[in-house]
Amino acid sequence: MTGFWQGKSVLITGGAGFIGSEIVRSLEMLQPARITVLDKMTYAADLRRIKNSNAAIIEKIALENAEAVLAAVTSAKPDCIIHCAAESHVDRSIDGPGNFVQSNIVGTFNLLQAALSNWEVRGKDDDFRFLHISTDEVYGSLGHEGVFSEETPYNPRSPYSATKAASDHLVKAWAHTYGLPAIITNCGNNYGPWQFPEKLIPLMILAALDQKPLPLYGNGEQVREWIHVSDHVTALLAVIEKGVVGETYLIGSGEERSNKTVVEEICRLLDQRYPDRGLHDRLITKVEDRPGHDLRYALDATKVRKQTGWSPRISFSDGLSQTLDWYLEMEPWWRTLASKENTGERLGVLKR
Repeated sequence: MTGFWQGKSVLITGGAGFIGSEIVRSLEMLQPARITVLDKMTYAADLRRIKNSNAAIIEKIALENAEAVLAAVTSAKPDCIIHCAAESHVDRSIDGPGNFVQSNIVGTFNLLQAALSNWEVRGKDDDFRFLHISTDEVYGSLGHEGVFSEETPYNPRSPYSATKAASDHLVKAWAHTYGLPAIITNCGNNYGPWQFPEKLIPLMILAALDQKPLPLYGNGEQVREWIHVSDHVTALLAVIEKGVVGETYLIGSGEERSNKTVVEEICRLLDQRYPDRGLHDRLITKVEDRPGHDLRYALDATKVRKQTGWSPRISFSDGLSQTLDWYLEMEPWWRTLASKENTGERLGVLKR
């Protein structure tokens, strides 16, 4: 894969975020000629994730600013745009859906327009790629059986998933109408180092370390498919290199776990590391469920595996253990994240 990326100019939106920074770090090892990061630098972004980057050019730009986006893309002259930027926390989308509409829909529209302009200046060459990173949540909720496929009809059920579905449709329309060489990926729950601690795994790890209650929504039986962020990013880069323009690829690990099982596994790992603290599962506290909480997501990743040769390398049990140890080692990082955006206060509760 190294030879494919050498000499290329790559532009990454959301490159200071959790998944975006993993893309930056992975790409640096493949030696592209230029990496440009566009990031709005909201609460979940952190330049410390890419502080050791020697190749990335970082620009603080909100995708809602069409003029700034066009100027940045024009300057970068990218051979590839990887669109990772998005508001992504479902609870926050319940509290403030307007931010998700602006970032995920308007921002994607502005980026597509800038990408189209860049591609036209390039003479509409076959080498350009626009990769749009999306979520499995656009497909709605599964029962206890079955999996999503690339042919599954869209059925978004939260403000977050609705705005991501809308952005997916915009990308498909620009590919069909204008011929923009775009590819879409939809992935399950990511986890790993550097994840902002509002998401389930780091939230529970850090609360347990401080001996605080571990808030489990409802009965905790909601099932998600979990993939280590490094496996996800390896798949993304493989799709850019080997995927078919205009296609959608579901990226999944096959590792399904209920939220309750994930939290219990975190407690078990902490019991091993801190046997003198008592059993950590005593901290699990059931709280009011999220409004409209989907029961289950699962993906059929056959297409991406067959067409690119990709497969995940990190099992969930190994990845969770490694991730927990990373947070133990990196306490100085996550301790500094306390702010009004990360107070630990419950979000996504409908006001009565």
